[in-house]
Amino acid sequence: MMDEGPVAGGEASQPAPWVFDVLLGIGVTLVVSLFIAADIEGSDPDVWAYLWAVGLGGLMLVRRRYPVLVAVLSAGAVISYYAAGYPAIGVAVPLAAAVFSAAEQGRMTAAIITSASVLVISTVYRLAIGQVAAVVVGYELPGHALLLGAAIAFGDSLRARRELRKQSSEIAKLLVERYAREAEQRAMAERLAIARELHDSIGHALTVVALHSQIAEEALGADEGSDAEAGAIRESLQVITDTTSRTFEDLRRTVASLRREDGVPRVPLRVTDLESAVRPAKQAGLEVRTHVSVQSPLPPMLETAIYRIVQESITNVVRHADASTVDVDVQESDGRVDVSIVNDSPSLPEQRPHRAGTAGSGLAGMRERAVLLGGTFAAGPEPAAFAVRVSIPVEVTK
Repeated sequence: MMDEGPVAGGEASQPAPWVFDVLLGIGVTLVVSLFIAADIEGSDPDVWAYLWAVGLGGLMLVRRRYPVLVAVLSAGAVISYYAAGYPAIGVAVPLAAAVFSAAEQGRMTAAIITSASVLVISTVYRLAIGQVAAVVVGYELPGHALLLGAAIAFGDSLRARRELRKQSSEIAKLLVERYAREAEQRAMAERLAIARELHDSIGHALTVVALHSQIAEEALGADEGSDAEAGAIRESLQVITDTTSRTFEDLRRTVASLRREDGVPRVPLRVTDLESAVRPAKQAGLEVRTHVSVQSPLPPMLETAIYRIVQESITNVVRHADASTVDVDVQESDGRVDVSIVNDSPSLPEQRPHRAGTAGSGLAGMRERAVLLGGTFAAGPEPAAFAVRVSIPVEVTK
């Protein structure tokens, strides 16, 4: 079984699994070597006896990948060690790490069978060579069995705790995903409700305005007023019709974006198409100078935000400022898009009389669009001018 890499959270700072395997291997080698060096039977072991200790420790390096094989080889090493006539080191001590590893990796059956087999073989052999049955069966066998059983239980408990942590993590992840889906569904439901309200209320109102402006334009043909007056009225009605048509298109685009899960319009507004945004100023008789310099394709959300900021700024100029010229500049440089809309009226928009609405809410809306995309917003009077300046990073919005 392959080792799993470190996971997020508290476990990310823990050492790699192989570090524990190396430490366990060193521990097994040292413990078994100490038992050999103790030489309780006085058999004077040679250097080859210590190779068994090194081999038992070395098996710990592959205990995760081959837990059953390590248990079987460890059992074989213990049996062959005694068969070679080396001094007693017990049965449970050299075998405990191997059966612990098998149990930790979920190989309980292999751990139990290996332990039982070695205990039976060891007991039978010791009885066969004439050792005291009371000592072998009544004293040493229970101790070995208890130690091996404790090693198996400890390994299994670690496995169970690891699986429990994994299940808890998966449950927590599922709960987070569930709450996120529920939040998305609630947001989508709210957006759909807003879309329906916009379509049913503002859409209906725009339809009525467009219809009556067309009726007024048709009825103007029978008007007995002067040609100059009729021309001015027709021009105003045409502006109403064009503006209503563009607004209705914007409304349909907004409703479509609200009904989409990602909230991005199917046909996003483009900074290279600001003509429709500045047209109201031109129709009002203002001189509009537009300069756009964008080198790379911009994200749809950024382009939509820039278009709306320019559009709202132009609306404020037309409705609230005593201006004659407007300069619109959109520049991309150093990973940012800088937008400036400057008119030659130095007064604050809210200081001018207006028929409906306030420039203040328009400025607040522009500020919100810029800040939501990680940008900055500033609006205020400058020498002989009033300027709206926005700077938004390109990368933040991608």
